[in-house]
Amino acid sequence: MNGGNIPKSNGHYSQCIEHNGILYLSGQLPIDRKTRIIPETIEEQTDLAFQNIETILLECGSSKNQVLQVRVYIPDIDLWDKVNDRYAHFFGFHKPVRCIIPTRELHLGSLIEIEATAIIK
Repeated sequence: MNGGNIPKSNGHYSQCIEHNGILYLSGQLPIDRKTRIIPETIEEQTDLAFQNIETILLECGSSKNQVLQVRVYIPDIDLWDKVNDRYAHFFGFHKPVRCIIPTRELHLGSLIEIEATAIIK
C-alpha cells in the first residue's frame, strides 16, 4: 500500500500489504522520518517505532486497536521490561498477541524492530 504518510521503504520490500482485510506491516525501525535520526534510549526507540506503525495503520484505514499480532525484535533480552512498559503504554487496554524475540544486532544499531498484523476497520 502506498500513501502520503507511509514512509518509503529503504529496500526491496513494501511497508504494508493488505490482503482480505488484513494489513501486514514490515518491521519498523526507530528512525525519525524527517531527521533520519535514531534516538538513544530503548524507551525512545520503542515509542518511535510504534509511532511509525501507527502512521502506517492510520494511512491504511486502521488503528492500533485493530492490531492482531506484534513481533518485537531486540538485541538484548535485558531490554524486555522496558520494552514491555512502553508496549503497554502504547496499546493501553488493547492486548494483541505478541512475541519478543532476542536477536543479535539490528540494522543501523537500532535497539528494536517491530512488525505487526492488523485488520482494517
